[in-house]
Amino acid sequence: MQQAHIDQTKANPAYRRLVASRRRFSFTLTALMILTYYGFVLFVALGPHLLARPLYAGATMTVGVLAGVGVILIALGMTACYVLRANRTFDPSMSALLANVQQGD
Repeated sequence: MQQAHIDQTKANPAYRRLVASRRRFSFTLTALMILTYYGFVLFVALGPHLLARPLYAGATMTVGVLAGVGVILIALGMTACYVLRANRTFDPSMSALLANVQQGD
């Protein structure tokens, strides 16, 4: 892509809205993930006795293992959420913008 096309794309208001939307969405997911991890770390630091508690009488799995698996599942869910949004919204919008720029030749 030539520099003129790049400049034209960057100046496009739809492109700026798309970039702002993508950035806002990714920062939101990042903040949620940081809160999840730091929440888990605080749980480990402040409540180790709770993490060591078995899920039920006679169980070998503890609350800590379940909480750790929960953090992993939350991370996978957020990743899937981003991929779905990118594939359904961000990528088609970017493709349409690039097609408009190339048609202008």
